[in-house]
Amino acid sequence: MLQNQSHLFNLPKDITYLNGAYMSPQLKSVSEVGVDMVHLKEQPFNVTSEHFFDARTTLRKRFAELISADNYEHTAIIPSVSYGMANVAQNCNLKRDDEVILINEQFPSNVYVWQHEAKKVGAKIVSIKAPDTFINRGKLWNDSILKSITKKTKVVSLAHSHWADGTLFNLKTIREATHSVGAKLVVDGTQSVGALPFSIKEFNVDALICGGYKWLLGPYGLGMAYYADSLCNGNPIEHNWMNRLGSEDFTNLVNYQEHFQPKAGRFSVGESSNFILTPMLTTALEQLLSWKPQHIQDYCNSISSEAVNTLRSKGCFIEDDAYRSHHLFGIYLPKHMDLNVLKKRLEDAKVIVSYRGNAIRVSPHVYNTTEDFERLVAQF
Repeated sequence: MLQNQSHLFNLPKDITYLNGAYMSPQLKSVSEVGVDMVHLKEQPFNVTSEHFFDARTTLRKRFAELISADNYEHTAIIPSVSYGMANVAQNCNLKRDDEVILINEQFPSNVYVWQHEAKKVGAKIVSIKAPDTFINRGKLWNDSILKSITKKTKVVSLAHSHWADGTLFNLKTIREATHSVGAKLVVDGTQSVGALPFSIKEFNVDALICGGYKWLLGPYGLGMAYYADSLCNGNPIEHNWMNRLGSEDFTNLVNYQEHFQPKAGRFSVGESSNFILTPMLTTALEQLLSWKPQHIQDYCNSISSEAVNTLRSKGCFIEDDAYRSHHLFGIYLPKHMDLNVLKKRLEDAKVIVSYRGNAIRVSPHVYNTTEDFERLVAQF
C-alpha cells in the first residue's frame, strides 16, 4: 500500500487541499528541475542541439509508459487540451449530417472545437445529459451514450472521468460500440491520466489528450497526447521545423523537407523542447510511474471511504463506487443543506475544494490524509 507522500510537496500545514482537479501542487523535485533549467539559458552556449531533441524523446517515452502504449512515436507534446483536440478534429473528415457525440457539461476545450467543425460542414452535435435521477445514475448515463451511437456517428469525444463529479465512462464498451459503426473514440484524459490507470492496449482509443498541470503533476502550459495510426497520416494544425523529418540536422534545415517525423511526431507543438517545462513534466511523470496510478487510486480510496459513507448517511449523493473514481468525486447536497452556508464553513476551516455545476468537487491525492477528510465532513 502506498503511504502518504506529503513530504514531497510544499503544502502549508494549516491548509486542507482537496482540489487537485483544479491544479496539482508541484512536487519539490519538479520545482528544482525547473529552477535548474531556468539558469541554463543564462549561458546559452551550453544549450546544445541535443537539448532540442533528447529531452522531448524522453518525455514522450515516459508518457507512453504511463498509458501502456507500445510505441512512444504515437505520442506528441502539446501546450493545451484545445491544441491537442484541434489536431484531432481537423483530421476526422466530418461531413454533412455526421454526428459527434459529446457529454453534457464536459470541459469546454472538448466542446468548442467540435462545435466549430460541425458548424463548418453541417454535422450535428449530440450531447448526452446525465440522468435526472440519482438512482443508478452512472449506469444509466453510460447506457445513454451507448444507445446514442449509430451509423451516423463519426466521433465520440468524452472524458474517462467527468471533470465535474468523477463519473466514470466505460471506455472499453464504448470503444466496442464505436468500432461497430466505424467511428473514432477521442478521450480527454486531463482529469484522470496519472491518477487513474489508463491503457491504450485495453481501450484502443484513436486519441488521448491530457493537460499536464493536474493529475500529471506537471507545470502549467504543457501537456501530452496520444494519436493512433488512424490519425497519424493527417495534417497538423501548425507546421514547425522540428516536426519535419531530419530536423535534428541543423545544417540541413534550409533544404525544406516535405515529410514529417514518424507517426504522431507531426502533431507536437512548436518549441516543444521547451528547456524548462519539458524536463519538469518528465520528472513529474517519473514520480507517477514510481507510485503507479492504481496505487494512487487505492490510497485515495483508503483515506476517503469512511468520509464518503458518512456523507451518504447525511443524505448527500456521491456516485456509486462502481461508476466513479476515487481521486475525484462530486458531492450533491440534499435539499435541507444550504450550499452558501457550507461554502463559508469550508472557507473558514481552510478546506479547499471546487464547485462545478451542482457538485462540490473533491479531489484528493497522495499528499492528503484521513484527517483531511474528517475536517471536510465536520463542516457538513
